Amino acid sequence: SGVIRMASQMDRETKDQYLVIIQAKDMVGQAGAFSATATVTINLSDINDNPPKFQQRLYYMSISEEAPVGTTVGKVFAEDSDIGENAAMNYFIEGDSSDVFDIITNNETQEGIILLKKRVDYESKRRYGIRAKVVNKHIDDRFLKEGPFEDKTIVKINVEDADEAPVFTLENYVMKIAEAAVSGSLVGIVTARDPDDDDCPVRYSIVHGMHLKRMFSINEHNGTIITTKPLDREIASWHNITVTATETRNPEKISEANVYIQVLDVNDHAPEFPKYYETFVCENAVSGQLIQSVSAVDQDDSAEGHRFYFLLDLEATNHSHFTVKDNQDNTAGIFTAKSGFRRQEQFSFYLPILILDNGTPPLTSTNTLTITVCDCDTEVNIFYCRYGAFMYAMGLSTEALVAVLACILILLVFFLAILAIRQQRKKSPFSEKMEEFRENIVRYDDEGGGEEDTEAFDISALRTRTVMRMHKPRKNITTEIHSLYRQSLQVGPDSAIFRKFISEKLEEANTDPSAPPYDSLQTYSFEGTGSLAGSLSSLGSNTSDTDQSYDYLTDWGPHFKQLAGMYTSHRSMED
Repeated sequence: SGVIRMASQMDRETKDQYLVIIQAKDMVGQAGAFSATATVTINLSDINDNPPKFQQRLYYMSISEEAPVGTTVGKVFAEDSDIGENAAMNYFIEGDSSDVFDIITNNETQEGIILLKKRVDYESKRRYGIRAKVVNKHIDDRFLKEGPFEDKTIVKINVEDADEAPVFTLENYVMKIAEAAVSGSLVGIVTARDPDDDDCPVRYSIVHGMHLKRMFSINEHNGTIITTKPLDREIASWHNITVTATETRNPEKISEANVYIQVLDVNDHAPEFPKYYETFVCENAVSGQLIQSVSAVDQDDSAEGHRFYFLLDLEATNHSHFTVKDNQDNTAGIFTAKSGFRRQEQFSFYLPILILDNGTPPLTSTNTLTITVCDCDTEVNIFYCRYGAFMYAMGLSTEALVAVLACILILLVFFLAILAIRQQRKKSPFSEKMEEFRENIVRYDDEGGGEEDTEAFDISALRTRTVMRMHKPRKNITTEIHSLYRQSLQVGPDSAIFRKFISEKLEEANTDPSAPPYDSLQTYSFEGTGSLAGSLSSLGSNTSDTDQSYDYLTDWGPHFKQLAGMYTSHRSMED
């Protein structure tokens, strides 16, 4: 065997394949020896012994200030002499520029793609310089001494100017105004400017709902917001409007800002009772007895909290009957100032109570409390007192009310009795008979011509006494038919006579109450003069049955076999 060894250092990047000719000899050094040769192909496998290298030491790129985040700024490329996974690499950005730009690696093309990570502003910064670095993914520790397997390059990025929309100094404005402010009062000022170098003038406007436009207006030149009508905090304590700034040179460049307006409260509502108090006092009430507790509400807003004061109006005529005690917790108690009340002398009292708030300036309101005298013990029965108050207002006693109710009840019973008698008289004397007739219903179906079914039903069962009436006797239909038409294979019946005959028979059938309830409709029509069979209707029969022969029906074929049999059998029976 032979061993092939390297004679010198080899580099795959220089030459990756060698062809070696090997010769084998026998009887080395002797005459008559033989030899043979063979070619050996030697392929060099790759190792990661080469670092990546950027194609350029300096790259120039540009990006518009209007470009959104994620926009591709440019691409950088590094080469690696190795192949396969030894040539795989990653790209990075060094320095503070990594906050504005980012770089990702395309694993298929081994390119570095620079992306916009944060919006840029031409007026703030026009140029960026970033340092991009490329590093091998897979590094062989045996070749670390060969040096760092990475490379760096410089990327210069210029920011391009663009026509931008105006920019407000604040994204959200918060303003305050008192609800007592008159129309035209100043609310606040918004400011926006054109960020471009030419600093184009801007115009302001309110673009919110029409109801807000009627309440506020803005100066289109300086952004001053004023009221157009007085505001009421109790209706709306906050208003949200949207203000826009538009370039005069390019109306399509518009920006928006939110303006929140708080309406400050002014003490313009006096306190009042939260509800209607239904107050009763017993006739035998003693002095100092609590008959009602009251409270108050105020629509105004108070930063320190509401504080209400209760007292009795000094001009009240009932001052000697009742007193008001402030509980110092926004409630008050109504007490009796004497013992004993007589409903016959005075049924109700109207007590004016003053309620004072702690606003600036303080407001006072007078609320009247109605106190009704009730015929009760110390415990007030609300239902009984309401009933007594109603009776007293109507001027009726209990006995009188009972008498009135009794009269109403008697009238109601009398009315119902009359109604029942009238309903009884309206009943039909034949109702029982009608029920018997309805229980005897016979259904008969007419299956068509050719059947002599005369025993299927009893025609008398279908008649009732209520519908039975005298009618004219039926005419001999056969005689009329025979007299109107003649048998002819070439000439049809006269149309006027035919219509008249059919109309008479139809009228007779409609007015005949004894006609059976057929549920089928039979239609007769004249076939015409072109048929060898002539008319099949019984309307075309001869005037006499004695000289009529039906033997020709047997010649019409199997379709008329049953008809021929009927007339043949009938003829035989007559003979």
